Amino acid sequence: MTLPIWMYFIVAGIFVSAFMTLRAAKEERETENEWIEKEGEVYIKRIEDERERRRGIS
Repeated sequence: MTLPIWMYFIVAGIFVSAFMTLRAAKEERETENEWIEKEGEVYIKRIEDERERRRGIS
């Protein structure tokens, strides 16, 4: 029982598609983590600036 050649192409396409999906998800997760880290640094900087401003007023 042999499969037609086009069935091998379909199966190979499924595996390639799965691999590309996983790779894209990993890249997106890394990009999102970088963005979150950058925004966290901005937030902490703002808090530190506000503390310094309040210390200067008192």
